[in-house]
Amino acid sequence: MAVSVDQLTKTFGKQRAVDCVSFTAEEGQILGFLGPNGAGKSTTMKMLTGYLQPDEGTATVAGFDVVEEGISARRQIGYLPENNPLHTEMYILEYLEWVARFYAIENPKHRVAEMIDMVGLGRERHKKIGQLSKGYRQRVGLAQALIHDPAVLLLDEPTSGLDPNQLIEIRHLIRELGKNKTILFSTHIMQEVAALCDRLIIIHKGKLVADGPVKDLLHQLTGTERVVVRLEKAIDGKAFAGIKGVQDIDRREGGKLFWLDIKGDEQVRANIFRTAVSQGWTLTELYAESRGVEDVFQQLTKDQ
Repeated sequence: MAVSVDQLTKTFGKQRAVDCVSFTAEEGQILGFLGPNGAGKSTTMKMLTGYLQPDEGTATVAGFDVVEEGISARRQIGYLPENNPLHTEMYILEYLEWVARFYAIENPKHRVAEMIDMVGLGRERHKKIGQLSKGYRQRVGLAQALIHDPAVLLLDEPTSGLDPNQLIEIRHLIRELGKNKTILFSTHIMQEVAALCDRLIIIHKGKLVADGPVKDLLHQLTGTERVVVRLEKAIDGKAFAGIKGVQDIDRREGGKLFWLDIKGDEQVRANIFRTAVSQGWTLTELYAESRGVEDVFQQLTKDQ
């Protein structure tokens, strides 16, 4: 396994930020690491990089224990933290050559040229980092994470704050990198999971609450279909609760819009229509809506 985490635990004061988390990642796999703010995603990544020491549990990267063989493990990791700390007073080429020498890379100028081309910094290569947009700073961060050709990439919110064009470009780059590297990245953007990930890990209040292929989790956890009902006039919607197969009712727009989570065949939808007719409601919309990663995320991380 490229990454193996077993019962990893970290406590700050009385708060258990990461609580007995276990998962593995295979070579050439892209894992989406999701969770609400404060769920423990960044803390887990910092333990994998050796920046934080776990209180309990173990983790290995490319076969190296992150505590017992920390230096060897870190040589296998490329890390882009959420705040992407860069030396903004340095020029791009100057900074990347400095990073390359830090890793004792032979012919650093050649390697930097490869990174500039890979991450699409060619037009900006002679600028100072402080002159760059957020999107191009993220590219510099990716270049420094990749420059020593690590087996594993840890990307903490790599597309945060990017405009739509920058977001698409960085997604494409991550997808290309994932062909021959293991990538674990955290994100709040649900579309990224569907677009990029082979597997999805969801963490909530320090605990791992889901781990599996995206399609499997969608199938296993939603298990329901959402029917959207829009009416001409507002109602209380209590009659929907008496329909067999209606699992949950979400009343919106003051009672003119309802999200009904149903379990069953098309007969349930037909019964929703018949109920509306019998109550004298005028329907303006009635349709089924596909469930996605966002629904799974909300289902697993909502406080009971």
